[in-house]
Amino acid sequence: MKIHIINGPNLNLLGKREKKIYGKHSFDVFLKSIQKKYSTHKLEYFQSNIEGEIINYLQSIKKSDGIIINAGGFTHTSVAIHDALKIVKYPVIEVHISNITARESFRHTSLITPVSKGLILGFGLKSYELAVLAIIGSD
Repeated sequence: MKIHIINGPNLNLLGKREKKIYGKHSFDVFLKSIQKKYSTHKLEYFQSNIEGEIINYLQSIKKSDGIIINAGGFTHTSVAIHDALKIVKYPVIEVHISNITARESFRHTSLITPVSKGLILGFGLKSYELAVLAIIGSD
């Protein structure tokens, strides 16, 4: 299986910013551990702080068994990413490290959820692994 993991703005700073919310580990360290754990599957990773780059990446995917996306702040603002996800032919799982519904009110609305197969939030980096398991189990 081939699974694409996409992270939006500021997620390149995991392990450095707001550690009480986002944890103390970088995404790169976490990614290596799940790539090793699920080595029979190909986990491809992309991160950008730029909305258009995320859209270009989504449009460039030729084959996938699933997309895991944490659009960061774009979750609540990007109609363009929403529209790009509507076009993809692969299951999309939206993830968030924190429980966005327990945070500031502006984080309570996701433009990604309506075009996703499922939503996993609030389990720290484990949210990504749960999404991998959801995709692997859906074949």
